[in-house]
Formats: sequence, structure tokens, C-alpha cells
Amino acid sequence: MTDERPEQEQHGTAMALLRYVLPGVVVVAGIVVMALGSETDLEGGGGIVSAGLAIYFINWLFRAGAAGDRERDAEDAAREYFDRHGRWPD
Repeated sequence: MTDERPEQEQHGTAMALLRYVLPGVVVVAGIVVMALGSETDLEGGGGIVSAGLAIYFINWLFRAGAAGDRERDAEDAAREYFDRHGRWPD
């Protein structure tokens, strides 16, 4: 059986899983460890929660950096258009 979804949609689903579901699962696992464990498990659960938050924020930083690259490329293209045509593109 083959998957009939377009490749772009599959990529988007995988990225959503990586960006939001994975960090959420890790954070929930840390909370479960803290809730069900002993006093010493609080530190371990806190570490697991921190790891989940770190996964989320690393993904956010990567997206912020990639967005900056796209904006820079768009501005470079607009400047080239201005150099050729003498006016700023709409």
C-alpha cells in the first residue's frame, strides 16, 4: 500500500511532529516522572522537562535563523531589481 499524500504534506507532518509533538512528549514524560517518583526523582524529572524545553527552543531558534535568511535573500533580489529598473519592486 502506498501513501497517496503529496511529498510536501508528508514533510509538513514530519516537521510538526519534530517541532511540537516530540518536545511535548518529553515534557509530559518528565512531569510523569516527577509526579510518580520519589523525592530524588524530582531532579531527574526536572532534567527531562528541561530537555523537552530545550528541544522546542532549538527548533524555534533554527526557524528564526532560516526566516532571516529568506528575508535577506528577498531584499537582495529587490536591490538587484532596483539596480536594473531604477525603481523598487512592488
